[in-house]
Amino acid sequence: MKSIGIIFGMENSFPVALVERINAMGAGNVHAEFARIGGVIDLQPTGYDVLIDRISHDIPFYRSYLKNAALHGAYVINNPFWWSADDKFIDIAIAKRAGLAVPRSVIVPTKDHPANTTANSMRNLAYPLDWDELFAYVGFPFFMKPHDGGGWRNVYKIHSAEEFFYHYNQSGTICMMLQENIQYSSYYRCYGVGRRDVRLMPYAPHHPPHLRYVVEYPDQSPELLERMRRDVLAINTALGYDLNTVEFAVRDGIPYAIDYMNPAPDCDYNTVTPANFEWVVDAVACFAIDCALEGRTLVDPARPTDAARPRL
Repeated sequence: MKSIGIIFGMENSFPVALVERINAMGAGNVHAEFARIGGVIDLQPTGYDVLIDRISHDIPFYRSYLKNAALHGAYVINNPFWWSADDKFIDIAIAKRAGLAVPRSVIVPTKDHPANTTANSMRNLAYPLDWDELFAYVGFPFFMKPHDGGGWRNVYKIHSAEEFFYHYNQSGTICMMLQENIQYSSYYRCYGVGRRDVRLMPYAPHHPPHLRYVVEYPDQSPELLERMRRDVLAINTALGYDLNTVEFAVRDGIPYAIDYMNPAPDCDYNTVTPANFEWVVDAVACFAIDCALEGRTLVDPARPTDAARPRL
């Protein structure tokens, strides 16, 4: 019997529903459970054919466990090698090369020296920076946010140079990204599962969590919806994500990909609405079962470089 393990943290509704759905659909050929992880011995398989990762971005121990599992034949959702290499800025460049419309973006050096560095460590850095050039490129107002963060933490809408320096001077060792503000007429958050299934969801990011998915927009033309569907598949294929959300801000009929580094996206019953929750549970369960039955692997243990991101 094929075995699927789910690794998760504080969330409850999605992991529980996923285990129940996989076991109901597995017809005695596939079994799902909450993974049990002790000390990890090198060169030892985990016993799972598929692992669904919901928490290793916060737990480095789990990330190493998953990389070891992948090297020994497990299929991991999402690929821990690719995910470890990502940040929001490089994903902008990858999305642009994949043909998506994206906002203008800039990363800037950390305000404070990173731990265990001194001024001598920064000798390649141009100083002072031409801040006016950077501001002109992204335009006021723009958003400032961590280049690898999430959950709307340390995100600011910046209206002036003075406001920028106020927040930048408090950013410490966080590497910040400046991003063009897209004045949108509608906004969508889209699940992508298995690089094959897409769920387009109208979304209001500044509403309270329980109301963000309870919104309707008048511009849902077939052409717009089809372009977003294609763009979700394109970015998830380029980034190698089997479970991700892609957010679009629509301006003048063009969907700009705003945020798409969400490989452990919100799947909570109480926020995404029952209909969207049912969809994502079913889609992830079907994909995980397919991976288990097909014997998919991420890497050949003899050739770990197979985990490199595909060329665009």
